[in-house]
Amino acid sequence: MKASMFYRSAAVLLLLFAVGHTLGFRQSDPTWGVDALIGSMRSIHFDVQGFNRSYWDIFQAAGFSVGVFYLFAAILAWQLGGLPAATLALMRGTAWAFALCFAAITVVSWRYLFILPIAFSIVITVCLTAAAWLSATKVSPPPLRS
Repeated sequence: MKASMFYRSAAVLLLLFAVGHTLGFRQSDPTWGVDALIGSMRSIHFDVQGFNRSYWDIFQAAGFSVGVFYLFAAILAWQLGGLPAATLALMRGTAWAFALCFAAITVVSWRYLFILPIAFSIVITVCLTAAAWLSATKVSPPPLRS
C-alpha cells in the first residue's frame, strides 16, 4: 500500500469530520436539559478589549475554529497524498507531526467526547500514522547520468 492512499483516505474523513462538526456542534437535544445553560451563555455579556461578547460567542468561535482546522487538515492530507514518494520521504517531520496531532485529538476525544468523534479520530490517526510510516521509507535516488 502507498502512503498516498492513506493520506487521501484521511483527507476524505477529515472533510466529513469538518462538515459534521461545523453543522453539529451547536445542536442540542431538549432532553439533555441544557436550554437554561444555553440561554445563560447567550445572555451573559462582557466587554473584552473593546468588544462586547457572550459565552455563546466564545463557544461558537471555538467550534468554528475546530471546523476550520479540520478543513485545513483535509486539504493538507489531500496535498500530501499527491506528492511523490521522494518528496514525502523528505517531509518525515511534517508527516509524523500531523499523525501525532491527531493522536492527541484522539486522546482528547476519548476523554471528553462521544463515539462519533472518537471513531473518526481513531481512523484518521491510523491513516495518518500509516502514511507517515510509509512516507519514511527510504527512496532510492535517481541513477547518476554520465
